[in-house]
Amino acid sequence: MVRNFQPDPTARDVRWCGDITCIPTEEGRLYLATVIDIASRRVVGWATADHLRTELVADALRAACRTRRPDGPVIFHSDRGCQYTSREVADLADEFGVRLSVGRTGQCWDNALAESFFATLKRELIGERSWPNRSAVRTAIFEWIESWYNIRRLHSSLGYRSPAEYETILAA
Repeated sequence: MVRNFQPDPTARDVRWCGDITCIPTEEGRLYLATVIDIASRRVVGWATADHLRTELVADALRAACRTRRPDGPVIFHSDRGCQYTSREVADLADEFGVRLSVGRTGQCWDNALAESFFATLKRELIGERSWPNRSAVRTAIFEWIESWYNIRRLHSSLGYRSPAEYETILAA
């Protein structure tokens, strides 16, 4: 596994990062795994589950690879969680031509972009409200990521453009 996650502001699907967060509901915890394009800040793959097993991360990575179909190699950066260092994720990464990169032990800023995304999600969507069940929060996450965050939410790091708008500019 290689540790290389510096952003390339001129190319999408070159470097991705990912992480997992927990969202409490009255029914129990819901876990969200994401894959984010570092250049555009777009969430290119994500998955939810009521568990932290490796398949959660594998489902998010699989979604990213099938949705984006990168032309060349992609470096996928994460923390050192057991899901990300598992044989299943390594095999899946090989299958899709993705190189894995993990942060240094104890260095939370290595994965700061993913952590920042979760802070934004929790501030703008999850908040202090009580979610009745996993299904309700899963639906809300889908709408927030696919209809707001990726399409319309402006990012100062992108020159106050949305991830979708920024990718359109990159493609031109």
